[in-house]
Formats: sequence, C-alpha cells, structure tokens
Amino acid sequence: MARVAVTGSSGKLGRAVVSHLLESGWDVLALDRVPSTRGDVESAVVDLTDAGQAFEALAGFDEHAPVDALVHLAAVPAPGLMPNSAIFANNATASHNVYSAALRAGIRNIVWASSETVLGLPFDEDPPYVPVDEEYTPRPTTTYSLVKTLEEEMARQLCRWHPDLSMTGLRFSNVMYPEDYAAFPGYDEDTAARRWNLWGYIDARDGAQAVRRGLEHTAPGADVFIVANADTVSARPDAELLAAEFPGVEVRRALGEHETLLSIDKARRVLGFEPEHSWRDERA
Repeated sequence: MARVAVTGSSGKLGRAVVSHLLESGWDVLALDRVPSTRGDVESAVVDLTDAGQAFEALAGFDEHAPVDALVHLAAVPAPGLMPNSAIFANNATASHNVYSAALRAGIRNIVWASSETVLGLPFDEDPPYVPVDEEYTPRPTTTYSLVKTLEEEMARQLCRWHPDLSMTGLRFSNVMYPEDYAAFPGYDEDTAARRWNLWGYIDARDGAQAVRRGLEHTAPGADVFIVANADTVSARPDAELLAAEFPGVEVRRALGEHETLLSIDKARRVLGFEPEHSWRDERA
C-alpha cells in the first residue's frame, strides 16, 4: 500500500482528499496546523513554514513512518484573508520547505494545489478566449495568485534539477460541498454575481478524484491542469452569460448549454479525470 502525506488535511478540499485516498487504498498521513478530529487516519500537527518540521513530517519521526508521495494543499486558501505580506510569507515559504523536504526524503511523486486564480481571476480584465485553458501565460492579479504562479515555476525548475521528479499541479476551481449548492439558484438573479471565475466550481469529491488521478500520473516533469466540474453554477445558458458579461471575448469552439468555461479537456485527456457530481443532480 503506497503511503502519502496530505498537507492541509483539515481544509475544505483536504478533508475530501483524505477520505477519498483512504477509500482508494492509500495509507494516508494527514498533516495540518489544525489537529485532526478523525479517528481513522494517522495525523500530526506541523507548521510547514518551519523547514525542520517539514522535513521530519515527510522523512518520519517517532511512530510516523516516511512517506512515498506528497499531496500539498496547505496554504492560506484565498486572497484577502490575511495581509498580502503574510500570505506571501506563509504560502511561498511553506511550499518551498515542503518540496525541499520531499526531495531530501527521496519523494519523487508530488501533487499540489495550484489555483484557477492564475488564469486571471477575478476577470476584471477579459479572458483572452473561452473556454480558458492552460495554454496562455498566467495572469496573477493578487499576491495569493502570484504565489501560485511562482509555485508553478518552482515546480518546473525543480523538475529540471531532478529529471526523475513528477510534479502535478491542479488549478482547482472554487471548492464546493453539497450543502453549498442551496445558494446556487441565487446566482441566476445577476449574471455578474459569478463572472469573476466564469461561473466555475469543483465539487470537493471530484477535486479529490483529481488528486488521486494526479498521484497515479507519475510521468517525470512538471505539468498543470485546470480542475473544475463539467458544468457551470448557473441555470442560465452559457451563451446568455457570455453575451451579458463578456460580449467581446472569442468563443473558440461550440459549447454545450451549461458547459464549463474553465476547460477540463487536458485533465480528461492526460489524467483520465471525469467529474461525477453536479449541483444539478444534488438538487434534482
């Protein structure tokens, strides 16, 4: 049984990832600043901004054995939650520490949480085209998304230094649980309410599936993938949403009525990712 450390294990996505990996047969070590409340998973409290703690957590200490793979989700999860200097200091330092620790511990399979924000969110400036994909240069607009962009470059350079290293970055959309879906009908009252991320979302369970598929994708090198659900948060058709909010943006191909405008074509093609949940099914 492969052993994997999940940082940020108590976070919104982290909780779903831990559950899914356990169900999929992984031996999970849950790592977070917040003590785990689960009784079915091995866990430890760790501050990843401390390089020594990061190394011990992955290389093993006391009763905690070393791990074979790493899922790095830990971060201040959005802009505006802390001053920008604190977000940069926490997120950039934690990522550098945990990757350095992983390399020193012999780990060569890493999946990490990048973010849809590198695509240019909140799209105050129009996207270059829709559906947006991984083919254009990142457009960070906040310190939070700047760090995510720097982390993607860090991964590319680390994989250049270590040709046997596999790093898979997942540009997650807005993470949702089924209880969040009660608010979705309200988004139809104003097309601008969710224009900031092209009306995208990711069900936490499908986000967890993407993490597992990322771990199974062990090709050497760094690569990034947009991870979103297959539909939008809106009952309004895509054509209506785009006409109202992005009338001048190029539509590069025919779209389904409610198809995601955050392209998951690459994740489908390379990782085998396919969303299994939709807010429409939950509210049917």
